[in-house]
Amino acid sequence: MPLVTLAEVLQEADAKGYAVGAFNCNNMEIVQAIIGAAEAEGAPVIIQASQGAIKYAGLDYITSLVRTAAAGTRVPVVLHLDHGTDFEQVLRCLRAGFTSVMIDGSKYPLEENIALTRRVVEIAHAMGASVEGELGRIGGTEDHVSVSEREATMTVPEEAARFVAETGVDALAVAIGTAHGRYKGKPQLDFERLAAIDGLINTPIVLHGSSGVPDEDIRRAVALGVRKINIDTDIRIAFVEAMRRALADNPEEIDPRKVLGPARDAAASVIRHKMRVFGSAGRLYNSIPG
Repeated sequence: MPLVTLAEVLQEADAKGYAVGAFNCNNMEIVQAIIGAAEAEGAPVIIQASQGAIKYAGLDYITSLVRTAAAGTRVPVVLHLDHGTDFEQVLRCLRAGFTSVMIDGSKYPLEENIALTRRVVEIAHAMGASVEGELGRIGGTEDHVSVSEREATMTVPEEAARFVAETGVDALAVAIGTAHGRYKGKPQLDFERLAAIDGLINTPIVLHGSSGVPDEDIRRAVALGVRKINIDTDIRIAFVEAMRRALADNPEEIDPRKVLGPARDAAASVIRHKMRVFGSAGRLYNSIPG
């Protein structure tokens, strides 16, 4: 089916109280893993590309891969730019056919963040695309985004209400204690802050840095209004570890399919589990296959 917008899938998720998984892709095998998992679980899905992924694979390649995947599936698929910090990059993605973009102005003061985000919203909405904004700074490192613990700041609920009202974003990424990359210990999420934000805004909430967050904490966050959950690191770990095992088992192997195939399967397994935790599995069908 044709690509859909972020607003479409999140409105449905909000109405029914579940979250949609947003999974980062870097190559064909990961796109196949994401689509395969969504098909198997009967779940809507967001395939997102970071600026780093676009630099690695190329904008046209990423767009074509996801469009091809979506065309051959019966599940709703969103093509989303993750952490767009560059205004021109956001525009390039919109022109290429992305149905959703994130403009990350979190490094700027509130007034500048609002102005930048509002500008992107005006352009994207005119092109029929959705926009995710960010308020508060999420620590850790992911591709071209790096925020130290000192720089990380929690989202202020009252500022979130103002940000949403003045920008018109379709989704808001908040900082409540998650971080990008691998966690050194168990993440401590500020659920009270999340509940306060959800009580002040009607816009779907996004949780970044969700790899490594315990399932019970994810379920609690969904119950408190989170509707989009970003996963990247867990996919990378599963993918690369499966490749290492394949090469260790047969160090003379020279067929990349014999190495990348198991990696794709491992990634799909992780993604399927996440969809079940998020509550999006089985939303399209009467029962979950497999």
